[in-house]
Amino acid sequence: MSTVRMNSSELMAPPVTRVIQSRSLIVGAAFSVIAVIGGFLQPEVFYRGYLTSYMAWLGLTLGSMAILMLRHLTGGGWGMVIRRIMGAAMRCAPLMAVLFIPIIFGVHRLYIWAQPLENIENKRLREHLVWITQSYLNVTGFVIRAAIYLAIWNVLSYLLTKWSSETDRGPVDNVSKFKALSGPGLILYGLTISFAAIDWVMSLDPSWISTIYGLLFLAGQGLSAICFAVVIERMLVRYKPMSDWLKPSFVHDHGKLMLTFVMLWAYFSFSQWLIIWAGDLPEEISWYLKRLNGGWGVFGLILALFHFAVPFVILLSRPFKRDVTRLVWLAVWLMLMRYVDLIWLVEPNFSRTITVTWADIVLPIAMGGLWLWFFFRNLNSMPLLPIYDPDAHEVLEPAHE
Repeated sequence: MSTVRMNSSELMAPPVTRVIQSRSLIVGAAFSVIAVIGGFLQPEVFYRGYLTSYMAWLGLTLGSMAILMLRHLTGGGWGMVIRRIMGAAMRCAPLMAVLFIPIIFGVHRLYIWAQPLENIENKRLREHLVWITQSYLNVTGFVIRAAIYLAIWNVLSYLLTKWSSETDRGPVDNVSKFKALSGPGLILYGLTISFAAIDWVMSLDPSWISTIYGLLFLAGQGLSAICFAVVIERMLVRYKPMSDWLKPSFVHDHGKLMLTFVMLWAYFSFSQWLIIWAGDLPEEISWYLKRLNGGWGVFGLILALFHFAVPFVILLSRPFKRDVTRLVWLAVWLMLMRYVDLIWLVEPNFSRTITVTWADIVLPIAMGGLWLWFFFRNLNSMPLLPIYDPDAHEVLEPAHE
């Protein structure tokens, strides 16, 4: 089959995606109304739930962009078949820039360093905050750095999208451009998400630091993105053209990527715990004590078992990784575990005992509805395969399974 003979209309997403798009907007709007009402009644609960939800959906956006750049560097049909899925998720970056605005308004409710320091009873913490707010953690710097992070992510998304759309209009080879951008782009992504994780999540407890903290988010975002891609490809494989493209070998590669990110997340998490516990420094161990007492240890046990151990064992099976119908259930479960992990990172900073609030349920649905509406809008705007891309043959050629 030749890409030149194909009509772009034959490569568009099936009509069911437009139905899901409209329904996602309705759900997002309805739950947003509930969230706004709850925000007026319980602003503290609203903002911490909002931060958790924001980091979850931002993870899908940035993780998709990172995997897309990785595919441009390495090539392979595994990435080509989900390239436009990753691209549609990446193009939600402008939406995430807009959704960051409420965090700016809630900075004084979320972060102790943004509050009047004279109200802090702990003298040692107060002195530490006086120094750190002068050198780094202050509202002006927080907003400026956030604007820089979001600008970088949106510029990367814009360039990758622009060059990709050119391959739909005629024969053009942008492979060298993609590679030239993706190498530095992955480095920029790693640096910016590390600093963003420090600013937006780690600084909730400014007395605690971890040099590996950003890598936890990097691994988690990659896992979220590949799991989301498996969910979408499972939905699309019921219809043409995805039913003609998705080969068991591609699904197998996606399963192997899931296993890779599960292992990376576990390695970074265990390394952080081992180093801090071995150091036995009170200011470092206090972070884990919050998350092992008051019932929060249950979350930690759930993450150890169902974010790593069980998925790791399941993903060792080659037949399982090649069957998208079975793999999709594990993908959905791991996306849920990613949200549980974010709750475990954020909520213990505000509550000594295990607490799951209305905001932890309403806000991810509200934000997710808007995000999915934007995602399917992006997905429907371009063919599911770059028609004139030099690597399109990796998907279009007949399978030899």
